[in-house]
Order: sequence, then structure tokens, then C-alpha cells
Amino acid sequence: MTTKRVRYHGLMMTELIVSLAVLGMIMAAFAISLDGFRRLNYYHFTKQRCVSAAQATLDSIAVTGKAIDENDMNRLWPGIIVKIEESEGMDQWKGLKLISVTAQKTIGNKNVEVRLSRYVPTSDIAISKAGDTSVLRER
Repeated sequence: MTTKRVRYHGLMMTELIVSLAVLGMIMAAFAISLDGFRRLNYYHFTKQRCVSAAQATLDSIAVTGKAIDENDMNRLWPGIIVKIEESEGMDQWKGLKLISVTAQKTIGNKNVEVRLSRYVPTSDIAISKAGDTSVLRER
């Protein structure tokens, strides 16, 4: 009895090419998702930096009556723009000043903006605005 051997030429090469193509598509999808996660993490990092800058400014105003020096602000949080606004307290907050600090930075095509507020006694501080920047002075 003789058996006839059937040889399939090129089957192994075809399987190898298909598996490499599938592996390449998986790697491309993985790279795209990693870039998306990188951008999302940078957005959240920038938002946290804005919160930190606004909170430090509010703490400085509440404790010393003055905002953080502009040079220190640029050194600690480069690129973040901090604006300070004041308004009189209303209702149960009458006699206090509402200090609102807005910290913002643009990354790519997104604008990250954080606004924090705190009531402080009126006799402690007074804010005068000069141009785009806010300047604090003691009374």
C-alpha cells in the first residue's frame, strides 16, 4: 500500500502574513489609545495645577491680605493666568467680601478654567484693579 503525500506549498507563509497583519492592527489600536490617555492625563494635570494656583491665591489673601507675587506665581505655575474678583457678601454673608479667583490655561484647543471663591472679613483686604491684573493692598 502506498499513500500519496499531499504537500501544501505556501500555507505556512500565508498564515504568517495574516497573523502579522492582525498583530499590526492590534498594535496600531493600542498606540492610538495610549495617545488618547496621554492627552486626557495632561488635561487633568493642567486642571489640578489650576486648582492649586487658585487655592494658593485664596489662602494667601485670607492669611496675609495680599495675593501671591506675580513673579512667584509665574515661577510656580507657568502659563496659568489668575484673575481675582471681589464682591460684597449678601444675606447671611453681609459684612464679608466674596473673593473669587479664576485660574485658566489653554492646552491645545481646550480651555481649562477653575473658579474658587471664599468669604473674608471686609476689614482685612481691599482689591484694586489695574488693567488686566488684580492688585491687592492692605487697609
